[in-house]
Amino acid sequence: MKLIAGLGNIGPKYTFTRHNAGFMLVDSIALNAGLDMRENSRLKCFITKFNNNGEDYLLIKPTTFMNLSGEAVRAVADYYKIGVNDILVVFDDLSLELGKIRFRANGSDGGHNGIKSVIQHLGTKDVARLKIGIGPQPSIPSEVFVLQNFSKEELEKLKETLSIAKEGIACYFTNGMQAAQNKYN
Repeated sequence: MKLIAGLGNIGPKYTFTRHNAGFMLVDSIALNAGLDMRENSRLKCFITKFNNNGEDYLLIKPTTFMNLSGEAVRAVADYYKIGVNDILVVFDDLSLELGKIRFRANGSDGGHNGIKSVIQHLGTKDVARLKIGIGPQPSIPSEVFVLQNFSKEELEKLKETLSIAKEGIACYFTNGMQAAQNKYN
């Protein structure tokens, strides 16, 4: 079983904010597959399951808010006995330009509190991730910028980016990290 964890903040006021790019990608995958995300309070997330080419996948959106995302990722991984090698975490990256994506096999949190929480709760920096560009950041504090809504034009560009990201995820799970990095980074 594979786990795709989109990071973001729960609630209507955050739906179209830059910090919710991970949620938007998970929602897009679920919508395209005709899946309903259901809240599981014990696992601290919205969750759905699907099968692709004989492999089971879970999509989750933590309900813990961004800074505690690792609680949900850990709870789901433990409950379904999913190893860290079968987890892909998807989140926003303000150092990447809007329209760009980047796969990484591991690394530091880069100042992102969501992935910082995931690393802390899983106990390793070796967590595969897909970063979705939301930059460039104007000269305002990052915590203000990431909680701003995308403009209409930015949402159109993001929609194209999410489509490419979905192809990238399929490539990653089929052909591995190196192939996904070579094609999509």
